Amino acid sequence: MNDTFLISIVTFTYFFAAFVFLISIIFHKKSVDKWALIITVAGLILQTSAIIMRWIHSYQLGIGHAPLSNFYESLVFFSWSIIFVYLIIRKRYPNKLFGILSAFFAFLILAYASLSGNVNCTIQPLIPALQSNWLISHVISSFLAYACFAIAFGTSILYLLKIKMNVSMLPDAPFLDEVTYKMISIGFVLLTLGIITGAAWADRAWGRYWGWDPKETWSLITWLIYGAFLHTHLARGWRGVKMSLVSIIGFIAVIFTYLGVNYVLAGLHSYL
Repeated sequence: MNDTFLISIVTFTYFFAAFVFLISIIFHKKSVDKWALIITVAGLILQTSAIIMRWIHSYQLGIGHAPLSNFYESLVFFSWSIIFVYLIIRKRYPNKLFGILSAFFAFLILAYASLSGNVNCTIQPLIPALQSNWLISHVISSFLAYACFAIAFGTSILYLLKIKMNVSMLPDAPFLDEVTYKMISIGFVLLTLGIITGAAWADRAWGRYWGWDPKETWSLITWLIYGAFLHTHLARGWRGVKMSLVSIIGFIAVIFTYLGVNYVLAGLHSYL
């Protein structure tokens, strides 16, 4: 059994977890919710095992690096980060809908990684620019930030549905607004750390902290959008629909920073 086969199992595990969370909401069964949680945790354990397996295998091949360097590996870690963040916040926000959102987002990302012909799953040697100790800290902080923003995006969508359609099964609007704000607050700190470690990495790799590479530029744009979110929330008292729309725009910027730059704008980060 190799790591890619294990990731295939994890992909369907997260889909099944989302489905079980949905069943627990429909039938209001706490026991089913516990099973959904168990399945989600099992998926995370299997995915962690696959990441470790790939890491060990890279050393066996004589390459020896953390599995965070190419597009496939980043997709796997992105999905892992979403589930990890969800499990961390679950104790404070034990809403089943967040379980559905997180598991379904993780499933979609892994499904794309497994099914897309453009994603190369092979372990590859690091290019010179990636041969730095800053790689792990930069990637981890950035993707944990993306995970927080993904959950905030989901809660923003739920907020708009609650306000516009008054769906009874959704949590109260102020609760969703609070979760969105908390997730973006945490994500903003992590993204700031990711940009700082990325700048240190750039200085080590290319001899400058900032070069206006497309991904660097769009990372800054994303940071400014979420910075504006926090500023208007704290200084201007913005809440509700305005904040949800800014959150959604911010996550669109995240997706373009992560995916759009790779496919549309050539740059030093295009290897991801």
